[in-house]
Amino acid sequence: MYGREQRVLLRHYLERGLSKAEVARQLGVSRRTVYHWIKTGQLDRDLDNAPVRYASRPSVARKIDRFRGIIDTRLTEFPKLSATRLFDEIRAAGYKGGYTQVKEYVRQTRPAPAPDPVVRFETPPGRQAQVDFAEFHLPWGKRYALLVVLAYSRLLWLQFCARQTMAVLMGGLENAFSFFGGVPAELLFDQMKSVIIDDARAGGGRLLENAEFARFAAHCGFRIRACRPYRAKTKGKVERPIGYVRESFFYGRHFLNDADLNARALTWIEQTANVRIHRTTGEVPRVRFERDERVLLGPLPARRYHSLILSATKPTATPPKYPYPALLSVERRPLDWYGRLAGVAL
Repeated sequence: MYGREQRVLLRHYLERGLSKAEVARQLGVSRRTVYHWIKTGQLDRDLDNAPVRYASRPSVARKIDRFRGIIDTRLTEFPKLSATRLFDEIRAAGYKGGYTQVKEYVRQTRPAPAPDPVVRFETPPGRQAQVDFAEFHLPWGKRYALLVVLAYSRLLWLQFCARQTMAVLMGGLENAFSFFGGVPAELLFDQMKSVIIDDARAGGGRLLENAEFARFAAHCGFRIRACRPYRAKTKGKVERPIGYVRESFFYGRHFLNDADLNARALTWIEQTANVRIHRTTGEVPRVRFERDERVLLGPLPARRYHSLILSATKPTATPPKYPYPALLSVERRPLDWYGRLAGVAL
């Protein structure tokens, strides 16, 4: 059977003016065939756009073919078996090929696990804020960004600090509440040691909160909530802004000192972060906050929190490494006293 290529060449030769006998000789076909193609109109079709059909490539025998059944059976029973482990097993069964064939076959055979469905959990306005620290490195040392994000509106507050102590956390949260103009009903934290002492919920126990921070929460009027260990997606509304802060604010900028860093961070959240269109909500956080959330926040406390425990913990002077004993007091007596004591006149 003559293919498309020969008919394309035939039409090309005829358009150049070659005789039918010369064309038949060039193509290695009979003149009768040439006349048949012309008579049946096969040269008038749009041969250039006709699909090219190729014969399927014959399968090549591979060394792994005899051992596919073993691999399929093992993967059916234990889907997480590695290609290295399967390679060792079929080699013990007589496989003489290389590891690459095994790795490719396992990759094609074992279906990729379906990703866990991410159910986006939205909270009503005024209900929740999410809190986290993020580490940043500057020429004068390490600093920690304290981020607070209102879960409904995505309104963001940010402050950089030198430490992650409880006093820093409580002072930062009071500044965030002042920035928002109110207090959300609950705050969601990671497993911060300054907030959570122990979390035994996985074993049927309860969450043990730091007593001092619990007093602070009661003073401000919010409930403490904590993510379960290794469940960072629960706190995604503040985890994602950390990357946003790194890329949009911190990266490629130079700062003079801590005061300059925090001043520019405040300008950035006011002029950039809180006035952009949020990709998830499709709205500007500041607009969404003013419209729906501000009026639902709890009132600010009448005064700032004063911790008797943290105030009483003041650094004391370091005692000397080798303390000296107290000096001995010596009683002074006249010389004749010693003579009278010995019965000798002096």
